[in-house]
Amino acid sequence: MSEGDGPSDGVSVVTGAGQGIGRAVAARLAARGSHVVCVDRVADSAARTAARLRAEGGLATECTADVSVAAECEAVAEVAAGIGRVRVLCNVAGISPFATGVDRVGEDLWDRVFAVNVKSVYLMSRALLGSMRSGEDGVVVNMASVHAFAALEQSAPYAASKGAVVALTRQMAVDLAPSRIRVVAVAPGAVDTPSSYTGALGLGADATELAILKDPSHLGWLADPDDVAEVVAFLSSHAARFVNGTTVVVDGGMLAQLPRSS
Repeated sequence: MSEGDGPSDGVSVVTGAGQGIGRAVAARLAARGSHVVCVDRVADSAARTAARLRAEGGLATECTADVSVAAECEAVAEVAAGIGRVRVLCNVAGISPFATGVDRVGEDLWDRVFAVNVKSVYLMSRALLGSMRSGEDGVVVNMASVHAFAALEQSAPYAASKGAVVALTRQMAVDLAPSRIRVVAVAPGAVDTPSSYTGALGLGADATELAILKDPSHLGWLADPDDVAEVVAFLSSHAARFVNGTTVVVDGGMLAQLPRSS
């Protein structure tokens, strides 16, 4: 089961594990020998992911929770601690409502985006720190986005929330270093997930444009969730022990090229 430098013991908690990047991360960590607690707000989604990992020979437990609610995060921590020491926490859960500039987005939606994308990182991390501090090699991986570094029109709450995740990651790394817990973030670009399609279509893209983006010869091409999961698995492994307090951009070159002036 173990593949060398991955988490071969302990428990990994993955939020947003019901689909997309979260599901891919859960599968990758299970393949590397960790018992994965698959957390999702939708019970059926969490159960499907956990069942798939078990069918593939991995160790997995499903857990239903809204990670923006403190009591539900504490409940996840109780489930995880009942299995063993938590070594890895991957805060993947997030929402990305586009077509939401500051002149359009309602206050309730703004607050919900920050609750799910940012507050959940704080709540889940706080809930699990007791278990993670019992060892010497804990890792928290937070999911940021290229939207933290460059702007797309009408994406204000999402961009602001992901910028906050980058800043929070640095702060957590400083605060948790004495506990031997590393904290890093991953900033994906375009990834082939249901939320990416919904967002792109909402901004006027069509299915043909999205299909073209699957070509890796285009900078910023549309990646598979596994492409991001591989990076998360490395960052959570012992091999990445010198990577801390930073954000790793995984975007297929999206941010590398300056746009041509018209």
